Amino acid sequence: MDEPVAAMCDQLIKAVNVMMDAESSQRYRLEALKFCEEFKEKCPFCVQCGLQLSEKVHSPVIRHFGLQILEHVIKFRWNNMSQQEKVHLKNCAMGLLSNGTTSILEEESHIKDALSRIIVEMIKREWPQQWPDMLKEMETLTSLGDAQTELVLLILLRLVEDVITFQTLPTQRRRDIYLALTQHMDSIFSFLLNILQQHVDDYRRLKSIPDQAKAHCRVGVAALNTLAGYIDWVTMVHITHDNCRLLEVLCLLLSEPELQMEAAECLIIAISRKGKLEDRIPLMVLFDDVAMHYIVSSAQSADGAVKCNKSDSLQPNETVGVVEQHYSFLKRLCQLLCALGGQLCSLVGSHVEVPTNIDKFMEAFLAFTTHPSQFLKSSTQITWGTFFRHEVLSKDPVIIQMAVRYIRETMTNLVKRGFPSKNDSPSCQYSRVDFDSDEDFNHFFNSFRAQEGEVVRNACRIIPLEAFLISSEWLKYQISQPINTGSTTSKTGEGLCSILSPSAVQWDAMTFFTEGVVGQLFKNVEREKLPVEQGIELLQEVLNYETRDPLILSCVLTNVSSLFPFITYKPQLLPLVLIKLFNAITFEVVEESKAPRTRAVKNVRRHACSSIIKMCRDYPDFILPCFEMLYNHVKKLFANEFLLTQMEKCALMEALVLISNQFKDYNKQEAFLEELLAPVRALWLSEEMSSVLSDPVLFLKYVGADQVLTDPNTEDQFGLNRSRISFCVYTLMGVVKRARWPTDQQEAQAGGFVVGCSSTGAPIHRSPCTAQVLGLLPNLLAFIRTHNCLFLPENVAHLSETFTRVHEVMDVERNLVLGLPQPVLDIYDSPVYKTTLERMQGFFCTLYDNCFHVMGNLGPSLHQDFYTIEGLAEQIIGSMFTNLDSLPDNRLRPLIRVFMKQLVLSCPKEYYESLLCPLLGPLFAYMLQRLNLSWQLVNQRTSQCGSDDEEESVVCEESQVTQELLEEQLLRIVTRELLDLLTVSCILRKFPEPSTKEEAVDREGDEEMMATDSNQAGSLNTTNPPDELTELGKCLLKHEDIYMTLLTISFNALSWKDTSICHRTASVVCWTLLRQVIGENLQTEAVTWFFTSILKGLQMHGQHEGSLVALTQLALLVYETLRPQYTELRTIVTQIPNVQIEALDQFEQKMLTPSTNKATEKKRKDHFKKLLAGAVGKPLGQQFKKEVHIRNLPALFKKVKPNLKRDLLDLENSETSGLPSLFSPQQDDV
Repeated sequence: MDEPVAAMCDQLIKAVNVMMDAESSQRYRLEALKFCEEFKEKCPFCVQCGLQLSEKVHSPVIRHFGLQILEHVIKFRWNNMSQQEKVHLKNCAMGLLSNGTTSILEEESHIKDALSRIIVEMIKREWPQQWPDMLKEMETLTSLGDAQTELVLLILLRLVEDVITFQTLPTQRRRDIYLALTQHMDSIFSFLLNILQQHVDDYRRLKSIPDQAKAHCRVGVAALNTLAGYIDWVTMVHITHDNCRLLEVLCLLLSEPELQMEAAECLIIAISRKGKLEDRIPLMVLFDDVAMHYIVSSAQSADGAVKCNKSDSLQPNETVGVVEQHYSFLKRLCQLLCALGGQLCSLVGSHVEVPTNIDKFMEAFLAFTTHPSQFLKSSTQITWGTFFRHEVLSKDPVIIQMAVRYIRETMTNLVKRGFPSKNDSPSCQYSRVDFDSDEDFNHFFNSFRAQEGEVVRNACRIIPLEAFLISSEWLKYQISQPINTGSTTSKTGEGLCSILSPSAVQWDAMTFFTEGVVGQLFKNVEREKLPVEQGIELLQEVLNYETRDPLILSCVLTNVSSLFPFITYKPQLLPLVLIKLFNAITFEVVEESKAPRTRAVKNVRRHACSSIIKMCRDYPDFILPCFEMLYNHVKKLFANEFLLTQMEKCALMEALVLISNQFKDYNKQEAFLEELLAPVRALWLSEEMSSVLSDPVLFLKYVGADQVLTDPNTEDQFGLNRSRISFCVYTLMGVVKRARWPTDQQEAQAGGFVVGCSSTGAPIHRSPCTAQVLGLLPNLLAFIRTHNCLFLPENVAHLSETFTRVHEVMDVERNLVLGLPQPVLDIYDSPVYKTTLERMQGFFCTLYDNCFHVMGNLGPSLHQDFYTIEGLAEQIIGSMFTNLDSLPDNRLRPLIRVFMKQLVLSCPKEYYESLLCPLLGPLFAYMLQRLNLSWQLVNQRTSQCGSDDEEESVVCEESQVTQELLEEQLLRIVTRELLDLLTVSCILRKFPEPSTKEEAVDREGDEEMMATDSNQAGSLNTTNPPDELTELGKCLLKHEDIYMTLLTISFNALSWKDTSICHRTASVVCWTLLRQVIGENLQTEAVTWFFTSILKGLQMHGQHEGSLVALTQLALLVYETLRPQYTELRTIVTQIPNVQIEALDQFEQKMLTPSTNKATEKKRKDHFKKLLAGAVGKPLGQQFKKEVHIRNLPALFKKVKPNLKRDLLDLENSETSGLPSLFSPQQDDV
């Protein structure tokens, strides 16, 4: 046989060389690959060839292929090999471990990995039952040299990865090996620690001999990596054994540059352990002075090395690598301190006292918060928040002192600096390592600042007055400083800041800081202790500050809003505040300029409008005396039609309506609203506007969508018409949203808002805006109908060439739907130029959305005056439900989410039959038909893409692919919106009682050891109380056609190509709906369709663990409940691939005798899960993968049931009678 083996090896070597040769053609490479794969599958002397190719005389590539052959044999032929062949292969593999590698420094890492995997594959099949001395053999191998020691460590690591981390074994084998590992864990840990200690000592002793030292260092790194694989899951006893010797060794290694990274990783894993609190108490040893000294000194050394190397400009190519090493170690140490802080917060107050040297820990922790690296700063924020919220630690003097220092450091951290492209801050050097671009950094910093703001608010609960004093100093300082535009100025005017100008970033940071501090001041300080004088003085300084820079002015307005609560102590300042805000509403950088406003100017104007609305909402009683002044000023602004945008006008009207709610007089408020809406009523109800709103062609002509615009600079003649329509709808929305009657019933009664009582005795209110709004409603409904008709082909034909794409999704919305990054950061605040098409698209989209916002708020605003409109359901169907077939998915969202969902939530029960049922029935029926067709097209498109030739795929244009992705994503969103409406309409969620903290911690500790069982993740949980139908759901249940439509939607959704839809529907909706009709003599076809739909869902989404659990649980409920009545369900199960009839019979027998025992219940559910296994779909990457079969070995321990021969009644007369005797060991049981 030697000659055939040698010949085959030569052929294999040639094939491997062809595959790895860059100059080989694809054809030859594929032929070589095919030859190698066929060899591994069919050749009878794979082992001999593998061993020969693995010899050291060959190149690493050939040797690696030889080892792959051996691994393939063990994986796929082991079960068919004789015992003699297995022993021979095992001995050969151990021989490779002994002398089949070169020295530890010369051997390739992939050779070591491949060799270790061969041994691990044998261990997974034979240990401990058939290979009891495996650990002893491994320990013997370590005496042969450093290379063998490293290989043994790799074997132990790969073994635990497969068994614990990746769980690539069958359940029984995994439990056998897990049990054996835990039984030998004392010796394993002792072995690993001794190896580590020995080689670290040798490394330190032989540093003068580089090669030998490096070899010992390599073994030390391997030992640490192996320890990291075990520390995560072994019992805490092993980690804390011998007075935490392991933790002590790891702390000492933090000072060794070549080992510190791995040592830090081990410490992080150990300190981050969960479980019972009492088991974690020994971890507090790391708060000792010695341990803390090693941690802090290693951080200082690493930080010094980073700074030193960064300043070395002579060797730029070498700097990056060194910086990465030390900087990465700093990140690990930061994680280490955060984990320590987390354990401290868990233990203090219940199991341990506050450490005496907590000040040293906090100093070290604060050092990371003050580090130039923005990433390190952000990494500490969660732990700071935990400290400041802790019931005990937040009252400790050290933490209180640290809170003050943290607040001061935050003043620096909130300043946006450190962009990778710049060099204006020490942070820039670190950002170039952490971020790829300025956009990445900007996105990170916005998230970081929001996180830091939350921590500042937590700190202000401890030191509210000190924080306010700090913020006051900062605000006064900024006011006193001249504006510094820096080198990046705005393009819109000289002397104006860009968003990265020094003054702009300082003002922005200070404003964000002050807003959070002042907000907490009023929440956490008693009214008598508030620093009123300082607050009023600060507000006066802000009001007196004048600037024409829009970025700074926006910050000034935020500070005015933040400090506004102080004005209640000095009402004389209110007119000054209003003047400041009104001036900002009409703010312009360049007066009477025809150029578009910049984003900063728009933000100032919107900011001022929002501030006025906020003041009127939160302090209406206080602002009421200034109502006339406010109203007169608004009238002056409205006199100039071009001074304000329609949104700004609406905002001011909303503010007036909010104050008018404080009239608390129905007649007075109604008269005011009538006067306020008079211009809208005159315009909206005019003969011309009524014709425009009712005729699609006239509407397109009125807004200019039929005009051809060749010159983009030409003034839009129809912009005024569009603005008038927008003004009417905006105003109507503001009034409907804001007009309310008094919440106090006595005031409502006295003011004339109560017109009677309902059947339950609840008062019936009337809205002061009812008459005005109902008068405008017919034209609003007419316009919605007209808008829906705009998508008909005959109306689309009236669009000009300029506006043919007006109904397409806007670019901004498309990017949001597709999750694409937003445009590049606009540093210079250039004017926002929009094309005529973009303006028209924005007009159509915003106007349509606002119409549904008006309709959605009519119910909560008008109550019975809206619900009792004669023929309301017919009017809505004739308007909103018209021409739905032509509407794209993005236009359906407002109908479902903004109007129908709000209507369902606000509609009183007495109007369910007259209003909701006539609306929901047609809507759900139409959406079922539409979604079924749409998802069918998506599935067809997917299958066609999979069958297309490569050349055809290349021809497919990118724009077409993007459009298909957009349509599919919009379909997903609309489907989720519809199911959300269905859930809100029908499902009354019930949640289990939350467990106490102690129970949760105990459960963590109990489950931690065996949480490695993969079945645990997929266990079927039925402990939650079943959901019930809402009152509306019970009403819909009476309408068989509507209810069957809901059931059809729900079960169809299980196989639509969206995992989140499937999971939510399976876990929340399907069973709750189906359970209500089980006793209604369902047809056999319906029952089989329900169950088949679940199996289709398993085929589509069973590859995802969450969906698998929900679908299996649903299938079990349906099968157990309906199987006794419908034998056809069994027939369906028998058609599942690979189902065993005997197993099905056993399950049905158990199903007839239900048990309350949780263990028995779990076995029954697992049994059913195995029955359905053939219907579960696999991910694409697993569909063509050859399966590995690992046989179970004889059980390690055989369970013997106790055999009590004596009658329990005889025990009463014996000396051992009573309950203790029942639990005493019996000789018969041994």
